[in-house]
Amino acid sequence: MQTTIRVVRHTHLPPRTIESVRSLFDAEYYEKFGPWDPDCPYGYSPADVHVIATNGLGIVGHVGFQRRLIDVGTVEVPVGGTGGVLVAPQARGAGLGALLMSRVREAMHTAGVDFGYLGCREDVAPFYTSCGWHRIRARERCFSRLDGTTIIESVDAPILICAATKTAESWPAGPIDLRGTPW
Repeated sequence: MQTTIRVVRHTHLPPRTIESVRSLFDAEYYEKFGPWDPDCPYGYSPADVHVIATNGLGIVGHVGFQRRLIDVGTVEVPVGGTGGVLVAPQARGAGLGALLMSRVREAMHTAGVDFGYLGCREDVAPFYTSCGWHRIRARERCFSRLDGTTIIESVDAPILICAATKTAESWPAGPIDLRGTPW
């Protein structure tokens, strides 16, 4: 079955596509987190760009990113905060996730951000490193996804970056302030 991947700005998503993305997420997460909301997905920051995979079955994969300036040490850094990485069960195991991660990097480059940025669970960090993302260690500060106001600081949760317009090796040193909720 042929898979098509497209990059779509959130403001250009037709309502039927939003509903299809909602169905993808609800099939995976509804019981644990409730319904997916494109404007506040499970309390995380929303995507302003979506990378969507479709085949004859409909939408089978998604990655989103939001362009944001964050602080790293004393430097302001434009990143593509990445989240909403999901491949439908029937499409897993064929490399679709890696293909989506490659396309999101290309979209970030086109959007003019310096780096992709994501936080994840320890058990999925190896997937991202296999896709060319680099694990960094830093103190991270953000607002809680649960209430959007409580400040959370973490030092040992996995943080990964990828090159967009700059190389991963040029990532600045220092603590990170996401200036909002994570993705």
